[in-house]
Amino acid sequence: MSSFIYFDHNATTPVDNRVLEAMLPYFTQNYGNAASITYSMGLNAKNAVEAARIQVASLINCIAQEITFTSGATEAINTAIKGVFWRYKIKGNHFVASRTEHNAVIDALQWIESQGAEVSYLDVDENGLINIEQLNQQIKENTVAVVIMLANNETGVIQPIRKIAKVVHDKKSILICDATQAIGKIQVDVQELGIDILVLSAHKFYGPKGVGALYLRRKNPRVSIEPLIHGGGHERGNRSGTLNVPGIVGLGKAALLATEYIKMYQEKITPIKEHIENQLIKKDIAKINAHQVNRLPNTINAQLLHLKAETVIKKIQNKIGISTGSACSSSRPEPSHVLLAMGLSPQQSHHTIRISLGIENTMEDAEVFLKLIEEITVF
Repeated sequence: MSSFIYFDHNATTPVDNRVLEAMLPYFTQNYGNAASITYSMGLNAKNAVEAARIQVASLINCIAQEITFTSGATEAINTAIKGVFWRYKIKGNHFVASRTEHNAVIDALQWIESQGAEVSYLDVDENGLINIEQLNQQIKENTVAVVIMLANNETGVIQPIRKIAKVVHDKKSILICDATQAIGKIQVDVQELGIDILVLSAHKFYGPKGVGALYLRRKNPRVSIEPLIHGGGHERGNRSGTLNVPGIVGLGKAALLATEYIKMYQEKITPIKEHIENQLIKKDIAKINAHQVNRLPNTINAQLLHLKAETVIKKIQNKIGISTGSACSSSRPEPSHVLLAMGLSPQQSHHTIRISLGIENTMEDAEVFLKLIEEITVF
């Protein structure tokens, strides 16, 4: 056990040593531009990119040509939402999304609203789940796309995407799914789930920061977008710009290792998560939000009963890394929009911490955390 315990893996994960090893040659030896294929160094870079494309496609069960590399999930989300808005204006301008989407999704939706789009937001219940019947009612003839995340970054709640996809497709609309927190923690199969556009980011599953991918279905239905970034026609015109070859190689390697990660989350991390939750409840320290529904195997959203989250985090920050919610909004004083949508009060939101475990965490780590938080609560 290290001296500092990291419990914030939904914010980012460390790079797997095997991922780093795969990346290193593309910084100093095979440093060619993947678009410069008239000589061996550039061709080697291109081949490495295409190998990574196959690895990412295999992870989510699609074909390689359906994968577009991006700088991360935020760019991919913006490309998906804005690209669909621009491309399908002839069909309509209406989008549907849940109130608990990541800020990147909400901000992108608000931007297209400023450009003339109409967005309807779905309520969630106390567990953070949308109502399928409300979704069915909200989709109209001019509804272009429905945007629903697979697993929530704050609570870990997993939406019933297969059921959602059926409703969306019955209404001839497109399903855009932010799977950033789900990839590498649970199995994600775009064919089985019926996802038309999917977003992922390498640094959430032991790959490097600054690289992600966008899946665009090519048939049944065929989905296309207007590009967000122009210049050079890279990535089949979906995303121009010189490719981040080392990052893409790292993403591919992480995708190759993801089956191993998923197994470890299920077999090793789930018992640790359950132990922490049970002890927090048993010792009257916290209530677990969305405790009874299907969630990610690593994510705990705990509403502290006696202390504010900020107080606890400050007391343990030199020993244990936890957060109050999304890393993208951790500096903001406002209560979590996710928890407010689930019916929590602003005060309850300010009492809530997020613990997100990783494959390197141990039961010993859990015991250290529980001892520290019990001491803080008692004294």
